[in-house]
Amino acid sequence: MITVNGLPKRSCAGISRRELLQVGGAGLLGLNLPGLLAAEQAQTPFAGAKAKSVIFMFLFGGPSQLETFDMKPEAPQEIRGPFKPIACRTPDLLISDHLHRLAKISDKFAVIRSMTHDYNDHSGAAHYIQTGKRWQIPIGGGFVATPQDWPSMGSVVEYLSQQNKANRGAPMPAYAALPNWLGRLQDQGQYRRPGQFGGWLGNAYNPLTTAINKRDADDNPYWRDCTDDELTFKIEGLSPELDIGRIQTRSSLLDQFEALQRKLDSGQADTLDRNRQRALALVSSDKAGNAFQIDRESPKLRDRYGRHLFGQSCLMARRLVEAGVRFTTVHYDCVDGYSWDSHRNSDDVQKHLLPTFDQGCAALLEDLDERGLLDETLVVAMGEMGRTPKGEPNWGRGHWSTCFPCLIAGAGVRGGIVYGKTDDHAAYPTENPVSPEDLAKTIYWALGLDPDLFLPNREGRPMPIVDSGSPLTEIFG
Repeated sequence: MITVNGLPKRSCAGISRRELLQVGGAGLLGLNLPGLLAAEQAQTPFAGAKAKSVIFMFLFGGPSQLETFDMKPEAPQEIRGPFKPIACRTPDLLISDHLHRLAKISDKFAVIRSMTHDYNDHSGAAHYIQTGKRWQIPIGGGFVATPQDWPSMGSVVEYLSQQNKANRGAPMPAYAALPNWLGRLQDQGQYRRPGQFGGWLGNAYNPLTTAINKRDADDNPYWRDCTDDELTFKIEGLSPELDIGRIQTRSSLLDQFEALQRKLDSGQADTLDRNRQRALALVSSDKAGNAFQIDRESPKLRDRYGRHLFGQSCLMARRLVEAGVRFTTVHYDCVDGYSWDSHRNSDDVQKHLLPTFDQGCAALLEDLDERGLLDETLVVAMGEMGRTPKGEPNWGRGHWSTCFPCLIAGAGVRGGIVYGKTDDHAAYPTENPVSPEDLAKTIYWALGLDPDLFLPNREGRPMPIVDSGSPLTEIFG
């Protein structure tokens, strides 16, 4: 028997599913391509798949492997850097002394030390990590997303959710991004970095994105001290008067939506893209409104996550999981003027970036665990690259994509383990190298989605969501 919506990948005649789709797309064997794709979209979950949702913490800029999860204390000073390892609950894991909260709970997560690829460029690597597809633009050749990009993992999840009739009318989207789209805080938002959007699937599968507006440098308390009335997660694209936290008290809400519906019925809403229509629909939902009201959390819990943008975004991600969002990306990008792209002045990393990541990530893992959500939520935290083994004189590091770490937890991941080995300078993997394709297939597999799935592009051609690699099933219990 030939199947197209999962395993087996080959028929008894030795025909691969990819070959079958190509033949079907050519109209041979009497196969109907839309029917094949519909069968793919049914997506019977794999046995053992546990993840109902994913929280993807993207530390854009490239945290150093040597200052986080792959320390080399025996290396020369110019390699090992200024930080020291501390004890943790995981054998063979040398973790930075600036990650003391995560060290105490390292039995809850695994560390992949051997992430590797050869696209040594921030934008291209960001596309690669978020999609599992190497960008086709030369290194240094582009900074902005295009319709030809590969769809993000979250966009694939959104697409499949929209194709499922059971999800129609759901109060929440399947894919969301916090606290901003990647690039919004960089250089006055001139870059919409590639890899986070729907790409060739279409803009309808872009994430629902919140927007946090940066204040002037002399007046930015909610970057470092997020109090209830200073930090509001607003849906990107909605006007200020449609604040999700207040709209349900507005008596004019029904009138606004009736007017919108009349415009839709008369065909006058062509200028509203599908994302904006989805956002407008969300604000009529009690469930959506409640999810975005972070001030409903206790001050004690908010303190635990940290009164900074990353910590509060992690807390919001947990709230979105509870509300039914399947894939939430938390971008940690250029907050307070600090960047993981630390070519110089590692004080930024030591005094701000590592402590806030440590606090927010550890609180999220503990909070999910205490609520019984960690068993069904896959948590991934990583950058798009690592840093050069040899430091600069003023103590920073350059770009280095051939070796960097990834924290992964929940949804059956075996906590307290380290996967992969690296050489004495944390420059190259020496055992179990892991590509972005491998990671993407692991995430799809954990969600119960076929990693070898084909989806139609804008022209209706079947395209593989990931065209190589294998899921890391061995890190799951």
